Amino acid sequence: MSTSYGIGVRVIAGGAWGFAATSRVEEADADEIARRAVDIARANAKVLKRPVVLAPVTPRKATWSTELRIDPFKVKLEEKIEILLALWRAARDVPEIKHGTARVELQGEWKIFASTDGSLIEQSITRVEPGFEVTAIDAGDFVTRAHELPARQAGWEHVIESSFRGDGRKVAEDAVRKLRAPQVAPGKRDLILAPSNLWLTIHESVGHPTELDRVLGLEANLAGTSFATIEKLGKYKYASPIVSLYADKTTRGALATCGFDDDGEETQKWDLVKDGILVGYQTTRDQAAWIGEKRSRGTSYAQDYKSFPFQRMPNVSLAPAAKEISLDDIVAATDDGVLVTGNGSWSIDHQRYNFQFGGQMFFEVKKGKIAGPLRDVAYQSNTPEFWASCDMIGGPKSWELHGALNDGKGEPMQINAVGHGCPPARFRQVNVLNTHPKEST
Repeated sequence: MSTSYGIGVRVIAGGAWGFAATSRVEEADADEIARRAVDIARANAKVLKRPVVLAPVTPRKATWSTELRIDPFKVKLEEKIEILLALWRAARDVPEIKHGTARVELQGEWKIFASTDGSLIEQSITRVEPGFEVTAIDAGDFVTRAHELPARQAGWEHVIESSFRGDGRKVAEDAVRKLRAPQVAPGKRDLILAPSNLWLTIHESVGHPTELDRVLGLEANLAGTSFATIEKLGKYKYASPIVSLYADKTTRGALATCGFDDDGEETQKWDLVKDGILVGYQTTRDQAAWIGEKRSRGTSYAQDYKSFPFQRMPNVSLAPAAKEISLDDIVAATDDGVLVTGNGSWSIDHQRYNFQFGGQMFFEVKKGKIAGPLRDVAYQSNTPEFWASCDMIGGPKSWELHGALNDGKGEPMQINAVGHGCPPARFRQVNVLNTHPKEST
Protein backbone atom coordinates (compact mmCIF):
# COMPACT_ATOMS: atom_id res chain seq x y z
CA MET A 1 0.00 0.00 0.00
CA SER A 2 1.30 3.46 -0.87
CA THR A 3 -0.16 6.95 -0.60
CA SER A 4 0.95 10.42 -1.64
CA TYR A 5 -0.54 13.83 -0.93
CA GLY A 6 0.63 17.33 -1.76
CA ILE A 7 0.53 20.36 -4.06
CA GLY A 8 2.03 20.86 -7.51
CA VAL A 9 2.26 24.30 -9.17
CA ARG A 10 2.76 24.83 -12.90
CA VAL A 11 3.50 28.26 -14.36
CA ILE A 12 4.48 29.94 -17.63
CA ALA A 13 7.11 32.69 -17.44
CA GLY A 14 9.08 34.06 -20.37
CA GLY A 15 7.17 31.66 -22.62
CA ALA A 16 8.49 28.57 -20.79
CA TRP A 17 7.03 26.05 -18.37
CA GLY A 18 8.11 25.91 -14.75
CA PHE A 19 6.99 23.39 -12.15
CA ALA A 20 7.54 22.70 -8.45
CA ALA A 21 5.81 20.57 -5.82
CA THR A 22 5.70 19.95 -2.08
CA SER A 23 4.16 17.41 0.28
CA ARG A 24 3.51 20.20 2.79
CA VAL A 25 0.13 21.84 2.24
CA GLU A 26 0.28 25.06 4.25
CA GLU A 27 -0.23 28.40 2.51
CA ALA A 28 3.40 29.42 2.98
CA ASP A 29 4.56 26.19 1.29
CA ALA A 30 2.31 26.88 -1.69
CA ASP A 31 3.73 30.38 -1.99
CA GLU A 32 7.27 29.02 -1.88
CA ILE A 33 6.79 26.42 -4.62
CA ALA A 34 5.03 29.01 -6.81
CA ARG A 35 8.11 31.24 -6.58
CA ARG A 36 10.35 28.25 -7.26
CA ALA A 37 8.28 27.27 -10.33
CA VAL A 38 8.65 30.82 -11.72
CA ASP A 39 12.41 30.71 -11.19
CA ILE A 40 12.59 27.38 -13.04
CA ALA A 41 10.47 28.75 -15.91
CA ARG A 42 12.73 31.78 -16.31
CA ALA A 43 15.77 29.52 -16.38
CA ASN A 44 14.08 27.33 -19.01
CA ALA A 45 13.24 30.42 -21.08
CA LYS A 46 16.94 31.07 -21.69
CA VAL A 47 17.19 27.93 -23.83
CA LEU A 48 13.62 27.94 -25.17
CA LYS A 49 13.23 27.07 -28.85
CA ARG A 50 9.45 27.57 -29.07
CA PRO A 51 7.34 29.54 -26.57
CA VAL A 52 4.41 27.81 -24.91
CA VAL A 53 1.09 28.78 -26.50
CA LEU A 54 -2.02 27.43 -24.79
CA ALA A 55 -5.24 26.70 -26.64
CA PRO A 56 -8.17 28.52 -25.02
CA VAL A 57 -10.29 26.66 -22.49
CA THR A 58 -13.71 27.40 -21.00
CA PRO A 59 -13.30 27.97 -17.23
CA ARG A 60 -15.33 25.48 -15.21
CA LYS A 61 -16.35 25.01 -11.60
CA ALA A 62 -17.28 21.35 -11.39
CA THR A 63 -17.00 18.02 -9.62
CA TRP A 64 -16.73 14.55 -11.15
CA SER A 65 -16.40 11.06 -9.69
CA THR A 66 -16.36 7.39 -10.69
CA GLU A 67 -19.75 5.70 -10.78
CA LEU A 68 -19.63 3.01 -8.09
CA ARG A 69 -22.00 1.27 -5.71
CA ILE A 70 -19.56 -0.35 -3.27
CA ASP A 71 -16.48 1.60 -2.19
CA PRO A 72 -13.67 -0.99 -2.42
CA PHE A 73 -11.65 0.81 0.25
CA LYS A 74 -14.46 0.20 2.76
CA VAL A 75 -14.69 -3.55 2.11
CA LYS A 76 -13.10 -5.55 4.95
CA LEU A 77 -9.64 -6.88 4.25
CA GLU A 78 -10.76 -10.33 5.45
CA GLU A 79 -13.45 -10.44 2.74
CA LYS A 80 -10.94 -9.60 0.03
CA ILE A 81 -8.44 -12.19 1.27
CA GLU A 82 -11.08 -14.91 1.46
CA ILE A 83 -12.03 -14.39 -2.20
CA LEU A 84 -8.39 -14.80 -3.23
CA LEU A 85 -7.77 -17.84 -1.01
CA ALA A 86 -10.94 -19.53 -2.32
CA LEU A 87 -9.58 -19.24 -5.86
CA TRP A 88 -6.44 -21.14 -4.87
CA ARG A 89 -8.34 -23.80 -2.90
CA ALA A 90 -10.40 -24.57 -6.01
CA ALA A 91 -7.40 -24.53 -8.36
CA ARG A 92 -5.11 -26.74 -6.28
CA ASP A 93 -7.58 -29.64 -6.49
CA VAL A 94 -6.36 -30.06 -10.09
CA PRO A 95 -3.25 -32.26 -9.66
CA GLU A 96 -1.11 -30.58 -12.33
CA ILE A 97 -1.48 -27.13 -10.73
CA LYS A 98 1.63 -26.42 -8.66
CA HIS A 99 1.63 -22.63 -8.25
CA GLY A 100 -0.93 -19.86 -8.08
CA THR A 101 -1.02 -16.11 -7.57
CA ALA A 102 -4.14 -14.12 -6.66
CA ARG A 103 -4.37 -10.38 -6.10
CA VAL A 104 -6.60 -7.33 -6.19
CA GLU A 105 -5.13 -3.91 -6.91
CA LEU A 106 -7.11 -0.83 -5.90
CA GLN A 107 -6.42 2.76 -6.90
CA GLY A 108 -8.02 5.84 -5.42
CA GLU A 109 -7.21 9.21 -6.97
CA TRP A 110 -8.54 12.48 -5.58
CA LYS A 111 -7.49 15.81 -7.02
CA ILE A 112 -8.42 19.48 -7.07
CA PHE A 113 -7.42 21.52 -10.11
CA ALA A 114 -7.37 25.32 -9.89
CA SER A 115 -6.17 27.65 -12.65
CA THR A 116 -5.77 31.35 -13.34
CA ASP A 117 -8.23 30.80 -16.20
CA GLY A 118 -10.85 30.59 -13.46
CA SER A 119 -11.39 26.83 -13.21
CA LEU A 120 -11.92 24.99 -9.92
CA ILE A 121 -12.45 21.27 -10.54
CA GLU A 122 -12.59 18.40 -8.03
CA GLN A 123 -12.41 14.79 -9.24
CA SER A 124 -12.40 11.38 -7.54
CA ILE A 125 -11.42 8.27 -9.52
CA THR A 126 -11.58 4.66 -8.30
CA ARG A 127 -10.06 1.71 -10.17
CA VAL A 128 -10.20 -2.03 -9.43
CA GLU A 129 -8.03 -4.77 -10.95
CA PRO A 130 -8.49 -8.40 -9.84
CA GLY A 131 -6.02 -11.04 -10.98
CA PHE A 132 -5.47 -14.79 -10.71
CA GLU A 133 -2.83 -16.93 -12.45
CA VAL A 134 -1.83 -20.59 -12.11
CA THR A 135 1.03 -22.73 -13.37
CA ALA A 136 0.47 -26.29 -14.55
CA ILE A 137 3.51 -28.60 -14.55
CA ASP A 138 4.00 -32.15 -15.82
CA ALA A 139 7.24 -34.02 -16.55
CA GLY A 140 9.27 -30.81 -16.61
CA ASP A 141 6.89 -29.07 -19.02
CA PHE A 142 4.82 -26.12 -17.81
CA VAL A 143 2.37 -23.44 -18.91
CA THR A 144 0.59 -20.56 -17.19
CA ARG A 145 -3.02 -19.43 -17.42
CA ALA A 146 -4.35 -16.08 -16.15
CA HIS A 147 -7.94 -15.05 -15.55
CA GLU A 148 -9.19 -12.59 -18.16
CA LEU A 149 -11.40 -10.32 -16.02
CA PRO A 150 -10.17 -6.81 -16.92
CA ALA A 151 -9.38 -3.85 -14.71
CA ARG A 152 -12.21 -1.35 -14.52
CA GLN A 153 -13.05 2.08 -13.21
CA ALA A 154 -15.72 0.90 -10.80
CA GLY A 155 -16.42 -0.18 -7.25
CA TRP A 156 -16.09 -3.56 -5.53
CA GLU A 157 -19.18 -4.70 -7.42
CA HIS A 158 -16.91 -5.27 -10.42
CA VAL A 159 -15.37 -8.20 -8.54
CA ILE A 160 -18.36 -9.74 -6.78
CA GLU A 161 -20.81 -9.43 -9.68
CA SER A 162 -18.43 -11.15 -12.11
CA SER A 163 -17.57 -14.85 -12.35
CA PHE A 164 -14.13 -14.16 -10.85
CA ARG A 165 -14.79 -15.67 -7.40
CA GLY A 166 -15.98 -18.98 -8.81
CA ASP A 167 -13.43 -19.43 -11.59
CA GLY A 168 -10.53 -20.99 -9.67
CA ARG A 169 -11.06 -24.51 -10.98
CA LYS A 170 -11.93 -23.34 -14.49
CA VAL A 171 -8.67 -21.40 -14.79
CA ALA A 172 -6.79 -24.47 -13.51
CA GLU A 173 -8.50 -26.79 -15.98
CA ASP A 174 -7.77 -24.35 -18.82
CA ALA A 175 -4.09 -24.49 -17.86
CA VAL A 176 -4.10 -28.29 -18.09
CA ARG A 177 -5.88 -28.18 -21.47
CA LYS A 178 -3.21 -25.80 -22.66
CA LEU A 179 -0.44 -28.01 -21.26
CA ARG A 180 -1.78 -31.06 -23.12
CA ALA A 181 -2.59 -29.20 -26.36
CA PRO A 182 -0.60 -29.73 -29.56
CA GLN A 183 1.78 -27.03 -30.69
CA VAL A 184 0.61 -24.69 -33.39
CA ALA A 185 1.80 -25.25 -36.94
CA PRO A 186 3.48 -21.98 -37.97
CA GLY A 187 2.56 -20.14 -41.14
CA LYS A 188 0.05 -17.71 -42.59
CA ARG A 189 -3.33 -18.22 -40.94
CA ASP A 190 -6.56 -16.31 -40.53
CA LEU A 191 -6.44 -14.84 -37.04
CA ILE A 192 -9.47 -14.28 -34.81
CA LEU A 193 -8.76 -12.06 -31.82
CA ALA A 194 -11.12 -11.93 -28.85
CA PRO A 195 -11.50 -8.52 -27.14
CA SER A 196 -9.42 -9.82 -24.22
CA ASN A 197 -6.45 -10.05 -26.61
CA LEU A 198 -7.12 -7.38 -29.23
CA TRP A 199 -7.19 -4.51 -26.72
CA LEU A 200 -3.42 -4.72 -26.12
CA THR A 201 -2.70 -4.73 -29.86
CA ILE A 202 -4.83 -1.57 -30.15
CA HIS A 203 -2.91 -0.01 -27.27
CA GLU A 204 0.50 -0.61 -28.82
CA SER A 205 -0.24 -0.19 -32.54
CA VAL A 206 -2.81 2.64 -32.44
CA GLY A 207 -2.75 4.27 -29.00
CA HIS A 208 0.97 4.99 -28.78
CA PRO A 209 1.58 5.90 -32.45
CA THR A 210 -1.05 8.67 -32.31
CA GLU A 211 0.44 10.49 -29.28
CA LEU A 212 1.48 13.80 -30.82
CA ASP A 213 4.62 14.30 -28.70
CA ARG A 214 5.83 10.85 -29.80
CA VAL A 215 4.95 11.64 -33.43
CA LEU A 216 7.11 14.80 -33.28
CA GLY A 217 10.06 13.01 -31.67
CA LEU A 218 9.73 14.55 -28.20
CA GLU A 219 9.63 11.14 -26.49
CA ALA A 220 12.33 9.51 -28.62
CA ASN A 221 14.87 9.23 -25.80
CA LEU A 222 12.70 6.85 -23.78
CA ALA A 223 9.23 6.00 -25.08
CA GLY A 224 10.12 6.08 -28.78
CA THR A 225 8.80 7.71 -31.94
CA SER A 226 5.98 6.92 -34.38
CA PHE A 227 5.66 5.87 -38.00
CA ALA A 228 2.35 7.84 -38.14
CA THR A 229 4.00 11.19 -38.86
CA ILE A 230 2.04 14.41 -39.41
CA GLU A 231 2.37 14.59 -43.20
CA LYS A 232 0.24 11.41 -43.25
CA LEU A 233 -2.68 13.04 -41.44
CA GLY A 234 -5.89 12.86 -43.46
CA LYS A 235 -4.54 10.66 -46.24
CA TYR A 236 -2.61 7.67 -44.88
CA LYS A 237 -4.22 4.26 -45.19
CA TYR A 238 -3.83 2.96 -41.64
CA ALA A 239 -6.33 0.09 -41.90
CA SER A 240 -8.98 -1.51 -44.06
CA PRO A 241 -12.08 0.64 -44.83
CA ILE A 242 -14.21 -1.24 -42.28
CA VAL A 243 -11.92 -0.13 -39.41
CA SER A 244 -12.58 2.99 -37.33
CA LEU A 245 -10.65 3.63 -34.12
CA TYR A 246 -11.40 6.47 -31.74
CA ALA A 247 -10.12 8.15 -28.59
CA ASP A 248 -12.57 8.79 -25.78
CA LYS A 249 -12.01 9.93 -22.19
CA THR A 250 -15.75 9.78 -21.51
CA THR A 251 -16.37 6.01 -21.93
CA ARG A 252 -18.27 4.81 -18.86
CA GLY A 253 -16.11 2.52 -16.71
CA ALA A 254 -12.96 2.87 -18.81
CA LEU A 255 -9.73 3.35 -16.91
CA ALA A 256 -8.70 6.73 -18.38
CA THR A 257 -12.16 8.26 -18.14
CA CYS A 258 -12.63 11.48 -16.19
CA GLY A 259 -14.56 14.74 -16.49
CA PHE A 260 -11.59 17.04 -17.10
CA ASP A 261 -7.90 16.61 -17.84
CA ASP A 262 -5.05 18.17 -15.88
CA ASP A 263 -5.15 21.30 -18.07
CA GLY A 264 -8.77 21.91 -17.06
CA GLU A 265 -10.08 20.88 -20.51
CA GLU A 266 -13.35 18.97 -20.59
CA THR A 267 -12.84 15.44 -21.86
CA GLN A 268 -14.24 14.33 -25.22
CA LYS A 269 -14.42 11.69 -27.96
CA TRP A 270 -12.79 12.01 -31.41
CA ASP A 271 -11.61 9.86 -34.31
CA LEU A 272 -8.03 8.68 -34.76
CA VAL A 273 -8.64 6.35 -37.73
CA LYS A 274 -11.85 6.80 -39.70
CA ASP A 275 -12.85 4.28 -42.37
CA GLY A 276 -9.23 3.13 -42.46
CA ILE A 277 -7.63 6.61 -42.81
CA LEU A 278 -5.45 8.34 -40.18
CA VAL A 279 -7.43 11.45 -39.16
CA GLY A 280 -6.40 12.46 -35.64
CA TYR A 281 -3.86 12.68 -32.83
CA GLN A 282 -3.91 13.04 -29.06
CA THR A 283 -3.15 16.60 -27.88
CA THR A 284 -2.97 18.90 -24.85
CA ARG A 285 -3.49 22.68 -24.62
CA ASP A 286 0.16 23.42 -25.43
CA GLN A 287 0.19 20.99 -28.40
CA ALA A 288 -3.03 21.80 -30.27
CA ALA A 289 -1.52 24.66 -32.31
CA TRP A 290 1.31 22.40 -33.50
CA ILE A 291 -1.13 20.73 -35.92
CA GLY A 292 -3.40 23.72 -36.49
CA GLU A 293 -6.14 22.77 -34.05
CA LYS A 294 -7.86 25.42 -31.94
CA ARG A 295 -8.84 23.24 -28.99
CA SER A 296 -7.00 20.65 -26.90
CA ARG A 297 -8.23 17.05 -27.06
CA GLY A 298 -8.03 16.93 -23.24
CA THR A 299 -5.27 14.36 -22.73
CA SER A 300 -3.04 16.11 -20.17
CA TYR A 301 -2.37 13.95 -17.10
CA ALA A 302 0.05 13.71 -14.17
CA GLN A 303 0.27 10.55 -12.08
CA ASP A 304 0.42 12.53 -8.81
CA TYR A 305 0.91 15.99 -7.34
CA LYS A 306 4.71 15.92 -7.73
CA SER A 307 4.65 15.02 -11.43
CA PHE A 308 4.45 17.46 -14.34
CA PRO A 309 1.27 16.94 -16.43
CA PHE A 310 1.91 16.01 -20.05
CA GLN A 311 0.19 14.20 -22.93
CA ARG A 312 -1.02 10.74 -21.93
CA MET A 313 -3.07 8.18 -23.81
CA PRO A 314 -6.87 8.37 -23.43
CA ASN A 315 -9.11 5.35 -23.88
CA VAL A 316 -8.53 4.17 -27.47
CA SER A 317 -11.11 1.79 -28.92
CA LEU A 318 -12.21 -0.06 -32.04
CA ALA A 319 -15.73 0.79 -33.23
CA PRO A 320 -18.02 -2.23 -33.67
CA ALA A 321 -19.71 -3.15 -36.93
CA ALA A 322 -23.15 -1.64 -37.47
CA LYS A 323 -24.91 -5.00 -37.55
CA GLU A 324 -24.77 -7.67 -34.86
CA ILE A 325 -21.91 -10.10 -35.50
CA SER A 326 -20.79 -12.36 -32.65
CA LEU A 327 -17.54 -14.19 -32.00
CA ASP A 328 -19.38 -17.40 -32.94
CA ASP A 329 -20.36 -15.82 -36.26
CA ILE A 330 -16.74 -14.96 -37.01
CA VAL A 331 -15.62 -18.50 -36.14
CA ALA A 332 -18.39 -19.95 -38.34
CA ALA A 333 -17.17 -17.84 -41.27
CA THR A 334 -13.55 -18.99 -40.94
CA ASP A 335 -12.28 -22.07 -42.77
CA ASP A 336 -8.76 -22.29 -41.36
CA GLY A 337 -7.64 -20.07 -38.52
CA VAL A 338 -6.50 -19.55 -34.94
CA LEU A 339 -8.56 -17.92 -32.18
CA VAL A 340 -6.61 -16.08 -29.46
CA THR A 341 -8.00 -14.94 -26.09
CA GLY A 342 -6.31 -13.07 -23.25
CA ASN A 343 -3.07 -11.14 -23.42
CA GLY A 344 0.40 -12.60 -22.90
CA SER A 345 3.84 -11.62 -24.12
CA TRP A 346 4.28 -8.70 -26.51
CA SER A 347 7.01 -6.85 -28.37
CA ILE A 348 6.90 -3.81 -30.66
CA ASP A 349 9.61 -1.63 -32.18
CA HIS A 350 10.59 1.96 -31.47
CA GLN A 351 8.24 3.40 -34.10
CA ARG A 352 5.31 1.14 -33.17
CA TYR A 353 5.51 -0.53 -36.56
CA ASN A 354 6.76 -4.15 -36.37
CA PHE A 355 5.26 -6.24 -33.58
CA GLN A 356 4.67 -9.66 -32.06
CA PHE A 357 1.93 -10.65 -29.59
CA GLY A 358 1.06 -13.77 -27.64
CA GLY A 359 -2.04 -14.58 -25.62
CA GLN A 360 -3.54 -16.76 -22.89
CA MET A 361 -5.57 -19.44 -24.70
CA PHE A 362 -5.41 -20.50 -28.35
CA PHE A 363 -7.81 -22.59 -30.42
CA GLU A 364 -7.64 -24.19 -33.85
CA VAL A 365 -10.51 -23.19 -36.13
CA LYS A 366 -11.38 -25.62 -38.93
CA LYS A 367 -14.31 -25.34 -41.33
CA GLY A 368 -16.19 -22.91 -39.12
CA LYS A 369 -15.78 -24.77 -35.83
CA ILE A 370 -13.43 -24.83 -32.84
CA ALA A 371 -11.33 -27.96 -33.40
CA GLY A 372 -9.50 -27.85 -30.04
CA PRO A 373 -6.89 -25.97 -28.03
CA LEU A 374 -3.37 -25.12 -29.17
CA ARG A 375 -0.25 -23.92 -27.37
CA ASP A 376 2.92 -21.89 -28.00
CA VAL A 377 1.16 -19.39 -30.29
CA ALA A 378 2.19 -15.85 -31.20
CA TYR A 379 1.35 -13.64 -34.17
CA GLN A 380 3.70 -11.28 -36.00
CA SER A 381 3.00 -8.40 -38.39
CA ASN A 382 3.43 -4.66 -38.87
CA THR A 383 0.81 -2.08 -37.95
CA PRO A 384 -0.58 -1.00 -41.38
CA GLU A 385 -0.34 -4.50 -42.85
CA PHE A 386 -2.12 -6.00 -39.83
CA TRP A 387 -4.97 -3.48 -39.75
CA ALA A 388 -5.35 -3.60 -43.54
CA SER A 389 -5.99 -7.36 -43.24
CA CYS A 390 -9.03 -6.87 -40.99
CA ASP A 391 -12.10 -8.08 -42.87
CA MET A 392 -14.64 -8.91 -40.17
CA ILE A 393 -15.55 -7.04 -36.95
CA GLY A 394 -18.02 -7.98 -34.24
CA GLY A 395 -21.17 -5.98 -33.58
CA PRO A 396 -22.21 -3.75 -30.66
CA LYS A 397 -23.22 -6.61 -28.34
CA SER A 398 -19.79 -8.23 -28.68
CA TRP A 399 -17.92 -5.02 -27.73
CA GLU A 400 -15.99 -5.36 -24.44
CA LEU A 401 -13.95 -2.99 -22.29
CA HIS A 402 -10.41 -3.93 -21.21
CA GLY A 403 -7.26 -2.00 -20.34
CA ALA A 404 -4.23 -1.60 -18.08
CA LEU A 405 -3.38 0.32 -14.93
CA ASN A 406 0.32 0.71 -15.69
CA ASP A 407 1.03 2.36 -19.03
CA GLY A 408 4.44 4.02 -18.71
CA LYS A 409 5.76 7.13 -20.45
CA GLY A 410 8.02 10.09 -19.79
CA GLU A 411 11.30 10.65 -18.03
CA PRO A 412 11.09 10.47 -15.06
CA MET A 413 8.61 7.66 -15.77
CA GLN A 414 4.95 8.30 -15.03
CA ILE A 415 2.15 5.71 -14.94
CA ASN A 416 -1.26 6.19 -16.56
CA ALA A 417 -4.32 3.93 -16.47
CA VAL A 418 -5.90 3.47 -19.90
CA GLY A 419 -8.91 1.57 -21.24
CA HIS A 420 -9.52 -0.02 -24.63
CA GLY A 421 -12.85 -1.24 -25.92
CA CYS A 422 -13.29 -3.55 -28.89
CA PRO A 423 -15.35 -6.36 -30.35
CA PRO A 424 -13.73 -9.55 -31.68
CA ALA A 425 -12.23 -9.19 -35.14
CA ARG A 426 -10.72 -11.32 -37.90
CA PHE A 427 -7.44 -10.61 -39.68
CA ARG A 428 -6.63 -12.50 -42.88
CA GLN A 429 -3.39 -14.40 -43.47
CA VAL A 430 -1.33 -13.17 -40.52
CA ASN A 431 2.02 -14.78 -39.73
CA VAL A 432 1.42 -17.21 -36.85
CA LEU A 433 4.53 -18.36 -34.94
CA ASN A 434 5.37 -21.38 -32.82
CA THR A 435 7.13 -19.80 -29.84
CA HIS A 436 8.67 -23.03 -28.49
CA PRO A 437 9.23 -25.45 -31.37
CA LYS A 438 10.26 -28.91 -30.27
CA GLU A 439 13.67 -30.02 -31.42
CA SER A 440 13.66 -32.74 -34.04
CA THR A 441 15.26 -36.07 -33.10
